[in-house]
Amino acid sequence: MAKLNFGGVEENVVMREEYPLSKAREILKDETIAVIGYGVQGPGQAMNLRDNGFKVIVGQRSPSKSYDKAVDDGWVPGETLFSIEEAAEKGTIIMYLLSDAAQIAAWPTIQPFLTDGKALYFSHGFGITYKERTGIIPPENIDVILAAPKGSGTSLRRLFLAGKGLNSSYAIFQDATGRAYDRVIALGIGIGSGYLFETTFKREVYSDLTGERGTLMGAIQGLFAAQYDLLRSRGHSPSEAFNETVEEATESLYPLIAENGMDWMYANCSTTAQRGALDWWKKFRDATRPVFEELYDSVAAGNEAQLSIDSNSQPDYREKLEEELAELRESEMWRAGRTVRSLRPQNK
Repeated sequence: MAKLNFGGVEENVVMREEYPLSKAREILKDETIAVIGYGVQGPGQAMNLRDNGFKVIVGQRSPSKSYDKAVDDGWVPGETLFSIEEAAEKGTIIMYLLSDAAQIAAWPTIQPFLTDGKALYFSHGFGITYKERTGIIPPENIDVILAAPKGSGTSLRRLFLAGKGLNSSYAIFQDATGRAYDRVIALGIGIGSGYLFETTFKREVYSDLTGERGTLMGAIQGLFAAQYDLLRSRGHSPSEAFNETVEEATESLYPLIAENGMDWMYANCSTTAQRGALDWWKKFRDATRPVFEELYDSVAAGNEAQLSIDSNSQPDYREKLEEELAELRESEMWRAGRTVRSLRPQNK
């Protein structure tokens, strides 16, 4: 483990150079990794581990679209693809990668297979952090660990295939065997992490829920909508409003931030753009800070978790969710977006 300095603050991180793939394979050579769930994170993590030479099996209910996808991805029924119960029984490490709601529903199924010395792995701290609400309370004789890629499973797989990595956090909630650290780091390297930084289950879920509702999804959609609607109300065309709000951000400026940082992106824009951004960014910070305070407090109080549990447990949850997603999808801004994307030169 190395200590890196981030703006004057030291953090514990694990780099690929100090924990190479060969070491990870050696640590897990006698383990059977059972990936339970094949939805958002399951495919990317499972295939990366398989391609990196680990013994991996998948547990997924059948019939289902996810089961069919697993077959399409090369998992063989009866050999590397099993029911959830069979996979959990065979696995010495159970990667619990179902959705938060599905984890709650499947917990009574998983519990009998959490026998002495096994490891229970998460990529989100929700189920354990809010265990009094979820009922996910692991036995004391197993390791409980977490490696959380900072992005979707699709991104994890895409970057892996490109020879790159997606940074991940790691945490240990329970070390029953004395091997929890090596197990979680080996798994983090195996799934294709760029580097691993230390956290706790609670900090992971607090930051994750805040980020999803904030700058990763909720806040950015809100900012996009506010600017797009303002431009449209002032007479700008849908094409102009979308390009100036979304397309230029995602296709031109955000990649510059990813490449070398916000300061570098500023330095590579016009002096007019620089001046305006420098004059206005603090106003947006000050205007939105109270909303982020409210959001984080709601996460810390467990309100966001309870809202998620309550809504996901409703029998008509998926129908209501689809209605809300359809409203977003069919808004003028995102209908304009589909047209703009279809006109990109590479799509012709």
